[in-house]
Amino acid sequence: MRAQRFNIDQELYRLHADMCKVFSHPTRLQILNVLQERETTVSNLAERLGIAIGNLSQHLNMMKQRRVLVSRKGGNNVYYRLANPKMLKAFDLIREILLEQMQHESALVRHLERTQRLQGKMGEEEKGDSL
Repeated sequence: MRAQRFNIDQELYRLHADMCKVFSHPTRLQILNVLQERETTVSNLAERLGIAIGNLSQHLNMMKQRRVLVSRKGGNNVYYRLANPKMLKAFDLIREILLEQMQHESALVRHLERTQRLQGKMGEEEKGDSL
């Protein structure tokens, strides 16, 4: 029983890591962002993202293999959509964390710049006092 649970856990970790690879490329993140709005065609995605269909197709196939996207054929077009919109919670949470970090770092930079300016002014005043 324990060995079976271990195997299930190991497979879950493997699948989890595999799905997280989708989040490891900016183009795939852009694809997720577009597809959160609605299902769309490959040509529409290529146009919106400004990338070649060949390059886009590689990303779409990788995402489909990891069961992040599903596709359907409609006439001459292939349509893609998210396999499970719950994935957007992870997407949005990661973006929110990164934005908070960027804002925090920006606030630190502004604080350091103000501190350096104040120290520079104080240094100039001390030079003036010694004259």
